[in-house]
Order: sequence, then C-alpha cells, then structure tokens
Amino acid sequence: MRIMRILAFESSCDENSAAVLQDGKLLSVCTRTQTVHKPYGGVVPELAGRSHLELIDGLANEALHEADIRLSDLDFIAATIGPGLIGSLLVGANYARGLAISLNKPFRGIHHLEAHLWSAELSHGNLPLPFLVLLASGGHTMLISVEGVRRYRVLGSTLDDALGEAYDKIGKLMGLSFPAGADVDRLASQGDGHRFTFPLAMQDDTFNFSFSGLKTSVVYKLRDLPPEIVRSSKNDILASFQEAAIESVIRKVRLAAQRTAPQVLVAAGGVAANSLLRKRIYDLAESMGIPCAFPALSHCGDNAAMIGYLAWKLNRCGIADSAWSHQARPRWPVETLTEGTQAQ
Repeated sequence: MRIMRILAFESSCDENSAAVLQDGKLLSVCTRTQTVHKPYGGVVPELAGRSHLELIDGLANEALHEADIRLSDLDFIAATIGPGLIGSLLVGANYARGLAISLNKPFRGIHHLEAHLWSAELSHGNLPLPFLVLLASGGHTMLISVEGVRRYRVLGSTLDDALGEAYDKIGKLMGLSFPAGADVDRLASQGDGHRFTFPLAMQDDTFNFSFSGLKTSVVYKLRDLPPEIVRSSKNDILASFQEAAIESVIRKVRLAAQRTAPQVLVAAGGVAANSLLRKRIYDLAESMGIPCAFPALSHCGDNAAMIGYLAWKLNRCGIADSAWSHQARPRWPVETLTEGTQAQ
C-alpha cells in the first residue's frame, strides 16, 4: 500500500500548530499557545489572527524538519477550516491551501471538533465502535455517540456556558490568569472540595449541560464571604467549584452510557486534561465494566496532530472531499457532518 504523508495545520483559536503524519502515525507536532491574550482575560480575535500569521510559516518548517520530511515528499495538506475565529481560520486555511496549490497536492479542510472525537486514537489505535465521547473544548461541551466515521449522534450539549468557559470565568474571579483551567485544577487539588456546597445543574434525564447557575452561585459565595476568608480559602473554593462542575458532568456521562451501551468511554478536548475529570471518567468506566480512553495530554487542546490524523482517516475510509469543505466556517455544527450532508 502506498505511503501517505500529510502536513496539517490547526489555527481555529489561540493555538498555533503544525504536524506531519505518515500513514496515521505522528512524526512531529509543533504547537505554540498564544500568550498575548493574558492581559485581556480572554482571546482577542484580531491579536489571535496576527499571531497565526507571524508563526505559521516557521511552525511548518519546524514540523517538517523534526519529521525529516521534505515538501516534495508530502501527499496532501490539511487544515482546520472550522468552527472557530474567522480571522484565525483564514490564516491557517489560506496558508495550507496556497501551499497545496504550489506543490500541486490535494488540500483537505477539517472540522476541528470532529478531529477531537478521534484524537484518542493517536495514542490508543482504533477504538471499538460505538464509543461515547465527552467533548469539552473551548465554547463546546457535548456528549456524542460515535458510531463510525461521519456517523455521529449528538446526545446533548451545553445550554449556556461551556465547562471550559466556566473554569476561565471562575479563575478570573479568583485572580488567576487566562486561560485558568490548568491553574484551577492545580490549586483545587490542594483544597477541600466539600467545604463549600455549590449546586449540581441540570439534574434531569436529558444529556444537556448548564454551568451558568454554578458560576452565579460561586459569585454569590464570594460576595457573601469576608474578604479574608476568600483569600485564605482560595483552594477550598476552587476545589468545591470543581467538585460540583465535574460531578454534574459525570452524572450526564453515566446516564448517556447507560442508555447507549458504548464499547469505550472517551473524554476529549482541552478540559479532558483536567486531572479530576480523568479520574472520575476512569472510575465511572471501571464501575460499568467498560474501558476508557483519553488523548495524550499534549493532544487534548487544539493541535495539528489530530487534524492530520482525521484527514488520513477520512481519506483511508474513502470519504470524498468536496468544494464546500474548502471554505472557512466560524460556525459549523457537528450534526451536519453525517456522510453525504453538507453544512448550510
């Protein structure tokens, strides 16, 4: 069988990434997290786009050098085209498409949330179907049953804030820098998660999530506590917030797993790097007698390795590319990815 080498790019938000894969195996990945947004407490789209423009050529060359692959060795180019920030998407997609044209190689546009669905296979190989994915990435928190390539059933999603957004907002209230997820996780691990009681949202029989009420409850708690108690109890407050957030998620994952009987439980996306979430998913899977799988920590956030892997998988499965998949799409629902369906 002919060897397939792919150069892939990810630029949907504030991660700059390029990767080289050969037959679905990762040869190199070079990722830079933009720090320019820290003073603003969130991603500034204009600054994100400029950063991608400054870094993308150097990252491509670095990834090729680490993989010991020349441009002429490549078989095709792939890049994230959605969903995400339109300026950032255009930088990555246009650079990749221009490179493909100059090399007379095919270009493939990739949905970066779909790439997250398959990212655990980079570390674990082919997962048995169907598998259930808790996808927590950026502004998305979703439960998706993966029944095959381009066969996805969205069971539920967040009705307001995503889990990662809640972490960032609570982190900001507690004086942490953006993005706050890793710092919340680290400090919470040093605190008492049962000292303060916060509500568990959406305790119904649907698979949807809600985190705005939890966020508001923490705000009220910080308002009502004396400032000296807030300062001395920082780790306990964060631990109690995290306990409520993760427990509400696990209850939904358990319900979905009971109803869909997956072969594997998967957590993917940036929040899947959270240590408590990984432990609770592992414990849940063990209690239900099914395996679980996580992407490597370096593959949880947005990265080009998963983009290249999905491009390879789609090609191997014979799923044809089409003209509409070359357009940058800031909004692109996962539900439109059913094979044969085009995004509107």
